[in-house]
Amino acid sequence: MSLATPALEFFADLAVRVGAPQEVGVTLHGQRRLIPILGGEVRGVGWTAQVLPGGADFQLTVSPRLTELDARYVLETDGGDRIFVHNRALRAAAPEVTAQLLRGEPVDPAQVYFRCTPSFETASPALVWITERLFVGTGVRRPDRVEVRFFTVN
Repeated sequence: MSLATPALEFFADLAVRVGAPQEVGVTLHGQRRLIPILGGEVRGVGWTAQVLPGGADFQLTVSPRLTELDARYVLETDGGDRIFVHNRALRAAAPEVTAQLLRGEPVDPAQVYFRCTPSFETASPALVWITERLFVGTGVRRPDRVEVRFFTVN
């Protein structure tokens, strides 16, 4: 029996504008903070969408090298369909680079491992297929936004 090797197919690029972090501080599990999502833009093949304001990225820095991200927000396509996004990610870098990111400073993306696993929910019959697929992605943290590229796992 031969099993297929998964392949990646481009799904979309997102530029998610973010606000100032709401710092909780060092808790039992690590440094906890919430990053408000202010809006943004999405470009896929043959479609576009807006990131609606009101979501957030719940971050937990568990060590000087590793931050776990848990972002939840809504997209609205150019056709008016809404998509709930739940994107979990790992961001790993040298301790000094992690400290720069936490201070909101620009960092060379080559110094950071930033990978994610987004999942989607929608009431749109035309888009229901995205609820039936796995996705992976890569990201970059900028001082005022997060840029992510999502791929469908085929």
